[in-house]
Amino acid sequence: MITFLIRLFVFLASAAIGLIVADLVLPGFMIQWDRWWGFVICIVIFAILQSALSPLIARLADRYAPVLTGGIGIVSTLVALIVVVLLPIGGLRITDAAGWIVGAVIVWIVTALCTLLLSMIFLKRDAKERRKG
Repeated sequence: MITFLIRLFVFLASAAIGLIVADLVLPGFMIQWDRWWGFVICIVIFAILQSALSPLIARLADRYAPVLTGGIGIVSTLVALIVVVLLPIGGLRITDAAGWIVGAVIVWIVTALCTLLLSMIFLKRDAKERRKG
């Protein structure tokens, strides 16, 4: 149970960091900080969508377009961003083509790196604590 909660925290934190980095780097990728609750909901929905879409898109790519198999992460990130931006809750806006394309790449890279690093930090500690206890 603890490992599940740690993985959940890691995935939500990495999604938040990825979206914030894209907001800081790209002018067309904007977090609406005045609607912070909308942004929090966007983080949760984005993280759920990205984790659910990856296996689905992987199966579709494997079946219909094996060449796209390497781009599963970026495609699932882009689809999750599209859904989150279209939600009427606010919190995230993408206004130009660079925001969509470069933003998806930035969010994908930062999310992947943060997931890897945070998992190494927190899950390693959890494994050590389980061995001791």
